[in-house]
Amino acid sequence: MPLSQRSADAPVTVFGPDFPFAFDDWIAHPQGLGELPSERLGQEVAIVGAGMAGMVAAYELMKLGLKPVLYEASRMGGRLRSQAFEGGQGVVAELGGMRFPASGTAFFHYVNRLGLKTRPFPNPLTPAAGCTVIDLEGQTHWARSLSDLPPLFSEVAEAWAQALEEGAGFTGLLQALRERDIPRLKALWDRLVPLWDDRTFYDFVATSEAFAQLSFHHREVFGQVGFGTGGWDSDFPNSMLEILRVVLTGCDENQHLIVNGVQQVPLGLWQHAPAAHELRHWPAGTTLASLHHGAPRAGVTAIARAAGNQLAVTDTWGNTQTYPAVLTTCQSWLLTTQIAVEESLFSQKHWMALDRTRYMQSSKTFVMVDRPFWNDLKANGWPTLGMTLTDRLTRGTYLFDNGPDQPGVICLSYAWMGDALKMLPHGTHKRVQLALSALKKIYPDVDIASHIIGDPISVSWEADPHFLGAFKGALPGHYRYNHRMYSHFMQDGFAPAERGIFIAGDDVSFTPAWVEGAVQTSLNAVWGIVKHLGGRTHADNPGPGDVFAERGPMALPD
Repeated sequence: MPLSQRSADAPVTVFGPDFPFAFDDWIAHPQGLGELPSERLGQEVAIVGAGMAGMVAAYELMKLGLKPVLYEASRMGGRLRSQAFEGGQGVVAELGGMRFPASGTAFFHYVNRLGLKTRPFPNPLTPAAGCTVIDLEGQTHWARSLSDLPPLFSEVAEAWAQALEEGAGFTGLLQALRERDIPRLKALWDRLVPLWDDRTFYDFVATSEAFAQLSFHHREVFGQVGFGTGGWDSDFPNSMLEILRVVLTGCDENQHLIVNGVQQVPLGLWQHAPAAHELRHWPAGTTLASLHHGAPRAGVTAIARAAGNQLAVTDTWGNTQTYPAVLTTCQSWLLTTQIAVEESLFSQKHWMALDRTRYMQSSKTFVMVDRPFWNDLKANGWPTLGMTLTDRLTRGTYLFDNGPDQPGVICLSYAWMGDALKMLPHGTHKRVQLALSALKKIYPDVDIASHIIGDPISVSWEADPHFLGAFKGALPGHYRYNHRMYSHFMQDGFAPAERGIFIAGDDVSFTPAWVEGAVQTSLNAVWGIVKHLGGRTHADNPGPGDVFAERGPMALPD
């Protein structure tokens, strides 16, 4: 929808607020993302990482006539990892991203292009969850809506809404974002950046007038349970700006899952043949898989400057190939721990930002069960189990119903930070035992173990050498680092030695932990690579770099 036609009740999207650019409109425009000089057509460019960011960039660059060469050290899909249960006939555990807000419209552009089905995610107090069970300090509450809970929970919800209004002028921000009113959104947001970059989320809550009038227990409940996707306390040390972006852009509400697994999205782009009219240079039917003869190349061990201003990429097997441009989509820490990157390829300011990125820990434990037995009604009319939020070891337990005659899935535990580290030393079966023990205290009459079939599945992202954490969590004072990383695709002011290597991924974005950030930064990099190779966008479909000077994130003084 053109910006001028959007109204105050238009849907919330991840439109900025740091860089308000309509990525969803840009990628859907019939003119395409740009045009390359004829001598560049068919030329190879390297992409490190075959997760969502890498796959989007490869797909769009292929359409423009380049030959992307994907390198992958682990599994295709990155943190969009859907692991099938053995014998489960396609039943999966979503080990990474599992809930996707409707506001992520650039991501859903690719979901829809692939014709994938979605359904509402069973978050707490949503119809998809059926019912929600909140267990705190040994007290258990059953609810289908907020009104079913004791007044304490409504008081916490109201205090959070009031704090957002008081500390951020939330209503005005939200209206400007809905309408995509760029000048107003920039003015309102840029006022908040210096106010809240140096302060934590907890500081915002504790010093707000709304929460200051309530007890410490109210803040405690907010941290343990929260609203939308669950508890907030693992984010309490983070910069308040990070939390404001999440709630402003609707990332914590109206979420969906991808039926049969989200890994279908990056793998689908690998196999998808764009329409013939979308392809330049390549014949109809061309796919990323066909350009790679079926598989990406091995992981990257080194990136260095080569003769002729090229970049040399060396893979696990010692093969070195040169390219005019390289895009790295792996988590930034890997550029110092897993890949030997020539230091001169980034400025010292950028190295500081890449190395100061702070990742959050995350663990999940899943079991497959014979059927969605939790739907069986008890004598009092409530289901056997509900989506569960608790201060116990499990923290969040989610129930996935694939139909009355199909195996179901229980995410026994989804935990972050300190709660995730408690699971780190333990194998999967021990994790299941710990989770079942905690849940038995909430549901003493339910024998969950009797329904488990097949082998359980678990993950700790911080233990994976190819990730070292689940997602970025910016600390106070990290805005400048984020600004450097996000704007890296704008390379006109760089020294020649630093040009031609690009970065993308959700940790480069201002919205870490959400796949929309990976998609948007990937599209930034596509624009940067096209420009680096002498290409341009179409006049009636300007790209992110064309408007960056007037819309880009505000700069704080060093």
